[in-house]
Amino acid sequence: MDIFNFKEIISVTLILFAIIDILGSIPIIINLRKREGVIQSEKATLVSGVLMIAFLFVGDGILKLFGIDFQSFAMAGAIIIFLIGLEMILGKDFFHTDPDIKSGSIVPLAFPLIVGAGTMTTLLSLRAAYSVPNILVGIILNLLFVYIVLKASGWIEQRLGKAGADILRKVFGVILLAIAIKLFKTNLPA
Repeated sequence: MDIFNFKEIISVTLILFAIIDILGSIPIIINLRKREGVIQSEKATLVSGVLMIAFLFVGDGILKLFGIDFQSFAMAGAIIIFLIGLEMILGKDFFHTDPDIKSGSIVPLAFPLIVGAGTMTTLLSLRAAYSVPNILVGIILNLLFVYIVLKASGWIEQRLGKAGADILRKVFGVILLAIAIKLFKTNLPA
């Protein structure tokens, strides 16, 4: 039996691509780049990869260790997504950082935008259905695409122009608020 299964790799890659939704995060990436001055594409991609691979192997144990269920974890991610959506719509910064420390490539970009509660819980679900080597290849393929989008964010912003970027940011801000509210509704205890 082969270790790598092309069909599994494609399935895992497409599932993760839909969950990560890096294309939908372009307005947030542009907004972060404006605020931080630069997006550290390599750092964000590397941290995202480490988080995904670590969570693939030890995520379930970590949540159990702290007595955290998936619903609570998803709610915490929803709060962060909600605040990012408000930032985009209102033009206010809720995530204040030391101007000398450029951490936007880690929080909120690598976590929770690229590797959020949805990605983490999906990885645990994938582990139950697919072999680990195929999941790892799917993660790597998604990280390559994430890296390309992060590197091209300046070019994309130039093509959109200031007005286009502002409109896109506000529209996706509303979409993020809707996603956060959906996460709240889905994970509220019955």
